[in-house]
Amino acid sequence: MARYTGPTTKKSRSFGEPIFGYDKYFEKKKYPPGQHGNSKKRRRNQSEYALQLKEKQKAKFTYGLLERQFANLFDKANRKQGITGENLLQMLEGRLDNTVFRMGLAPTRRAARQLVTHRHIELNGVLTNIPSAMLRAGDVISVREKSKDMSCILDSVASAGKNFGWLEFNPKELQGTFTQFPAREDIPEKINEQLIVELYSK
Repeated sequence: MARYTGPTTKKSRSFGEPIFGYDKYFEKKKYPPGQHGNSKKRRRNQSEYALQLKEKQKAKFTYGLLERQFANLFDKANRKQGITGENLLQMLEGRLDNTVFRMGLAPTRRAARQLVTHRHIELNGVLTNIPSAMLRAGDVISVREKSKDMSCILDSVASAGKNFGWLEFNPKELQGTFTQFPAREDIPEKINEQLIVELYSK
């Protein structure tokens, strides 16, 4: 399955929340897409499997992974010590593209992925184009010197309003440090990771 490049608002409406970030169009239509999306008729209760699958799809679309990438990451999280669901979310947060987004260098994860693939980002002083690169505590992420005057980066940093405890960021230098993997309660995404674990445990 190819990476999703379709309409983001429609996909967000199907999950009932703006999984790609703030969306003014979603705010206007907070109901499922389609002819009967705004119908007040009682909907059928979803099966246990449907709920588990929907949660997995939500996590996959939120972080922008392919199906096989997500399955491989879950396998690594399952083999790692600790709680599998928490391990999975921590590893998703530890991806380079997600960290670029969290630091405010890009307004969305899609934009962050593009910055990395177009070689505007350095990891520990080395230019990289691998969005899925897994970070370790102490890794330094920075914008390469030639890209520091890009308006899209400067505008994103200027409008970024939230700081995250596991990241240290210097907006003047456009450089930050991944200090540690975040605790589950610090990850803001509304994902029920236990449903994903149950799905893959079948």
